Amino acid sequence: MLQLRDIVKAYKVGEFSQRALDGVTLSFGERGFVSILGESGSGKTTFLNIIGGLDRYDGGDLVINGKSTKQFKDADWDAYRNNSIGFVFQSYNLISHISVLANVEIAMTLSGISKRERKAKALRILELVGLKAHVYKKPTQLSGGQKQRVAIARAVTNDPDIIMMDEPTGALDTETSEEIMNLVKDVFKKIGHHG
Repeated sequence: MLQLRDIVKAYKVGEFSQRALDGVTLSFGERGFVSILGESGSGKTTFLNIIGGLDRYDGGDLVINGKSTKQFKDADWDAYRNNSIGFVFQSYNLISHISVLANVEIAMTLSGISKRERKAKALRILELVGLKAHVYKKPTQLSGGQKQRVAIARAVTNDPDIIMMDEPTGALDTETSEEIMNLVKDVFKKIGHHG
């Protein structure tokens, strides 16, 4: 489903160049739950950003479903991010001045789904993540664990092929972290997700 072939990514600061990824080759199958572990500064976030199309690689090739991305234009990357990838970040990345429901609906605005369908789907997914009673609250009224549930709901709304999570429990206590990871597995099963 996804192949990284000799991926290189470097960041330049003045005259100094730091290689974040140095010839990474890796393949991911169609199903599964994969964790990437490494110390701080080892390139994990850079790796995820390249897989997610948020950052460009300098060398090598990212192959998606058998198709090279070497010739991808901005529109191709936009389509890939909007249709194939769901993101969940440690910082939640929620819009604080709109409701929980609106935060989830907004992820579907580019998908061509009608406003009524967007609302119905967002409500269904928010119920799946246990937030039915909180849909009209603002993110600032929620706990960290609840905010991450909103982020998970938002990530799965467009039925992406891949859900990417960058330290999704980093800001949460151990008990809440375990709840969130169990919730992720449960939600993926309920929506028939690949993994």
